Amino acid sequence: MTIAILGGGISGLTLAWQLQKAGIAYDLFEAEATPGGSLSSVQHPDGYLLESGPNSLQLSDELLELLTELGLTDEIQDAAEVSKHRYVLRNGRYQQLPGSPPTLLTNSFFSWKAKFNILRELNRPALPPDPNETVDAFFRRRFGSEIVDYAVNPFISGIYAGDPAQLLIHKTFSKVAAMEQQYGSVLRGLVKTGSGAGRRRIITLRNGIQHLTDTLAARLTHRHAGQRVRALHRITDGRYQVHTSAGSNGGFAYDAVVLSIPAFAAAPLLQPYFPEAAAALAAVHYPPMAAVYTAYRREDVGHQLNGFGALNPKVERPYAAGSIWTSSIYPNRVPAGQVLFTTFVGGAQYEDHALQPEATQKAAVHEELSRFYSIKAAQPLWQHRYLWEKAIPQYDQHIVAAHTTTDALQAHGIWSVANWRGGVGVPDCIRHARNVAEELGARS
Repeated sequence: MTIAILGGGISGLTLAWQLQKAGIAYDLFEAEATPGGSLSSVQHPDGYLLESGPNSLQLSDELLELLTELGLTDEIQDAAEVSKHRYVLRNGRYQQLPGSPPTLLTNSFFSWKAKFNILRELNRPALPPDPNETVDAFFRRRFGSEIVDYAVNPFISGIYAGDPAQLLIHKTFSKVAAMEQQYGSVLRGLVKTGSGAGRRRIITLRNGIQHLTDTLAARLTHRHAGQRVRALHRITDGRYQVHTSAGSNGGFAYDAVVLSIPAFAAAPLLQPYFPEAAAALAAVHYPPMAAVYTAYRREDVGHQLNGFGALNPKVERPYAAGSIWTSSIYPNRVPAGQVLFTTFVGGAQYEDHALQPEATQKAAVHEELSRFYSIKAAQPLWQHRYLWEKAIPQYDQHIVAAHTTTDALQAHGIWSVANWRGGVGVPDCIRHARNVAEELGARS
């Protein structure tokens, strides 16, 4: 079996690596010269190491195994101890969010009514699974409005660039939905499974997360950079030829094709042969998102910044979804005596903000940071912006058809590994790519 992999993000690179180790022939085609897709680290000449994609990684077992295989374990840098603290805007100021289910009841963040609703969740009856139930509806039903407004909403906005009123619970948090069915209560399920016992290690790599994908790409023997796939041609025996910006690859035919590109990029490739799947992928929503990096002198910032960052619930009517306190998590990434905020503007709930001019965004971010962090500087020391016109795929109603139709394509030799298929996080992408590699290996 010979496999064509379209796309060199973390999913495609991991899949190629797994196939290579198993001795399965492949060719990986990547449009860009630089591998990694959204995993991109930039060392700015002014002394800032910036991540334009994920700022940190949860150290899953699969990620640790991959880092070990690549000889990168010495490059692991743990987030600073203060990163276990997370903050949420409430009543115009940042307050520390309870870090575990037990502290939900003892912390002063939530009202007594909200705490009572949390306790009542243990005795609320489980409803039959509803494939159309949203994250908002599920948590509102089980925990009440305050938990949704001040915990679920900012988390979904900050992590998924999403809207909990649109994302589906069984697609976004399938394990949480399953707890209700198996244990009759989410809290009881957390206790039984130990899922609420603590967070995984939060890490980065000393030279930036892109060092992972650079190292992975360098190990691959059949990676073809700078070759954008223009079309797929299905020949009479069911195999595929790949036509790229560099030509037709000599007419070579592949037994299987793996889509490791965004849904909107895969759609036109499928259109000639699988129009239903193409339409489903074209409908997957990728809201715009901008990251605005803002630096100040430490003495100009009144807030202690003793945490990972702060999220802004929509109910507080903010401009930005929230900020990561980059200099608190990884102090070596900024010049001495400075603090650096990575602020996220846009996402599904604030799309109009993401599409504003860069100067407007920078000014609005500075104004909001100044107000909430007691910043006395009239202007930042330094600002930079990175814009994703299409950021994170949304696991809403549109994703259901995308998953269903692309699953059916496996019978036609087309597979999918991407953040729109197996989960949006880097550990999710690695796990899914490994699973698909095993399935393809079993068929070779």
